[in-house]
Amino acid sequence: MIFPSAPQTAADVGGHYDELDDTYRAIWGEHVHHGLWRTGAESPREATEALVELVAGRLALAPGQKVVDIGCGYGASAAQLAERHRVAVTGLTISAAQARIAETRGNITCFERDWLDNGLEGAAFDRAYAIESSEHMVDKARFFAEAFRVLKPGGRLVVCAWLAKSAPGRFEIRHLLEPICREGRLPSMGSREEYEALAHGAGFAPRGFEDVSREVRRTWSICARRVALKLLTDGSFRRLALSRNTKNRSFLLSLPRLMLALRSGAMRYGVFTWEKPSVSASSAWSGR
Repeated sequence: MIFPSAPQTAADVGGHYDELDDTYRAIWGEHVHHGLWRTGAESPREATEALVELVAGRLALAPGQKVVDIGCGYGASAAQLAERHRVAVTGLTISAAQARIAETRGNITCFERDWLDNGLEGAAFDRAYAIESSEHMVDKARFFAEAFRVLKPGGRLVVCAWLAKSAPGRFEIRHLLEPICREGRLPSMGSREEYEALAHGAGFAPRGFEDVSREVRRTWSICARRVALKLLTDGSFRRLALSRNTKNRSFLLSLPRLMLALRSGAMRYGVFTWEKPSVSASSAWSGR
């Protein structure tokens, strides 16, 4: 795991999204995650929606299923799945600013809660997914344990995650991965192998993995251009970004680091699919 030099707490994560609420929506919109460019011709909105549909496909959704969105942000992804796939989505976010918007969506349920203390019933959901929220979890083992607990036997978990490359070098850690964790309020960043080990430890069986680093990295060049334009033309944005009173301003100024990390391969973007074994499969396994 890559850990930031300054430990990041759940309160730090919530404060990050609350302070940069207007900025996130002005720069990127209400899908607080990467876009997915398969053809390169997609608009940013089409690309962000395409990532959600990739998740939907990995989840193998069916009408009427109960789904939990772990770190739902503004609820845009949850609302898309509810509308297009006719599933019942419950979303959780640690940000008060995000929850206020997500709660206004008529086709999902949203709670302002920490996933690590979520209060949800066990074995209550058919599917669970986390799009770029596992990185913000202080205790990643518990992240997986809670997902396993709330899923029904046979349920699926899909996780889209920022990942550190396997065995990164000293330069990559010092100048790219550690600062990204610190500036982005990530308590840690794991590798593919570390995520797979944690999921296995929680009881999940692997069902697939896809590295889409090349298909998502355009996100940051678009964001960088939009931030540069805002800095030049928007006085209020410029004051927020440059003021020492803005606790999270370093993230706004670190976009080149994120671009380089993805392009160099120091950071990867992975989509995992896991399954909670069915009762019969669990019994058969335990009997071996």
